[in-house]
Amino acid sequence: MEKTHSRREFVKAAVAGLGGVLAAGRHGNALGAEPPAAGRRPNVIVILADDMGYSDAGFTGCEDIPTPHLDSLARHGVRFTSGFVSHPFCSPTRAGLLTGRYQQRFGHENNPRFDPSDHKAGLPLTETTLPQVLKQAGYVTGIVGKWHLGAAPEFHPLRRRFDEQFGFVGGGHDYFKANPAGETREYLIPIERNGQPVVETEYLTDAFSREAAAFVRRHAEGKPFFLYLAYNAPHTPLQVPDKYLARFARIEDPTRRSFAAMMSALDDGVGLLLATLRELKLESDTLVFFLSDNGGATRSGATNGILRGAKGSCYEGGIRVPFVAQWRGRLPEGKDYPHPVISLDLFATAAALAGAQAPADRKMDGVDLLPHVLGEKAGPPHERLFWRTGGGASYAVREGRWKIVKTGLGDPMLYDLETDVRETTNVADQHPDVLKRLLAAYDAWSKELAPPLFESPASAPPRKKGPGRRK
Repeated sequence: MEKTHSRREFVKAAVAGLGGVLAAGRHGNALGAEPPAAGRRPNVIVILADDMGYSDAGFTGCEDIPTPHLDSLARHGVRFTSGFVSHPFCSPTRAGLLTGRYQQRFGHENNPRFDPSDHKAGLPLTETTLPQVLKQAGYVTGIVGKWHLGAAPEFHPLRRRFDEQFGFVGGGHDYFKANPAGETREYLIPIERNGQPVVETEYLTDAFSREAAAFVRRHAEGKPFFLYLAYNAPHTPLQVPDKYLARFARIEDPTRRSFAAMMSALDDGVGLLLATLRELKLESDTLVFFLSDNGGATRSGATNGILRGAKGSCYEGGIRVPFVAQWRGRLPEGKDYPHPVISLDLFATAAALAGAQAPADRKMDGVDLLPHVLGEKAGPPHERLFWRTGGGASYAVREGRWKIVKTGLGDPMLYDLETDVRETTNVADQHPDVLKRLLAAYDAWSKELAPPLFESPASAPPRKKGPGRRK
């Protein structure tokens, strides 16, 4: 009861405008953040990059792509150095993030094919979404960007309790062509505003940044807001205007050059959004999360640094991502948080902060991170984290320093991430008791899961090499 009371007092303090004073007293000054607005619950923004590598931001060690605005989030916020997503590729991660549950619990283990007549391939209607929970708590909710959680009408973001929508419902899109005239190929489907096709002439990353800033301006006063800004950058196709490409003439590899330019456009967009919050004096009223949806797709120019594996893999390079949270005056600034956290935690954190009621009729897997970051709760948020792809063909379990990885037909491997984050040395023979314990934990977890509801599409659109189309 004591911990529950502590959390309740923190929320009351935040709503009453005292949270900034408490955080500043514990962790240092607020570096010029405006005092919070009394009586208004905080806004929540989730910014999701697409196929960004772990080492593609300055705050994670990137040297060839300047990312000043992403670095600003880390400098003025908390960097989760062991931040993970719940799956190593696109759609399942989004399903987990928006439900706060391992997506395998409800069969969303693959990417849905783009087919508006397919009423199975999408986020099941039985699942409660984060915008649904926040909307019930009095928030206005908006999505800008990529959906990728089903193309049939019943899966549309507006049907999943987003009040406003701008973007596309598929898994990817051409960055220059936004054809509203009945195109049915996934990467050329219309860009929509609230479900209706619109003519969009701006580079798509810039358009999403523009719309995100406009959403914040529309809702700067009145109800608190939740904004889900889901960029499709730097996912293929590698297409970028000359104004961004010119910044990276020194990069010789054309694929990496185009990828860097796309990351720079995304970083500029984050900068526009942050500048809008500062201008409207909303920084101390807004919790901002930034992360990638999975590890980098290295064949498309991303880099995961020293991490093994890439998008699609249960090695660290497929699931460990850049992961930061900023809440000026409320969270410590420039702090590295070392314990493993996961994208599922965003649901629990946002719901607790809003005073919203999370579903009580199902297993929820996320944890409210704020008490841990603020030092109100000791120890790691999770005892273990789990991953599974292909219905169990590959899986992983993380427990403290230990991680098991099973790929294909091979035996499970055990790694000590404290001394071997590269996952180069299998120590299963040296620690059979640890291997046995983690395998038993995986077996118990997997028994709680559902079989996959649908299979991923057989093939993806061909990847464009080099700089792609320019403007």
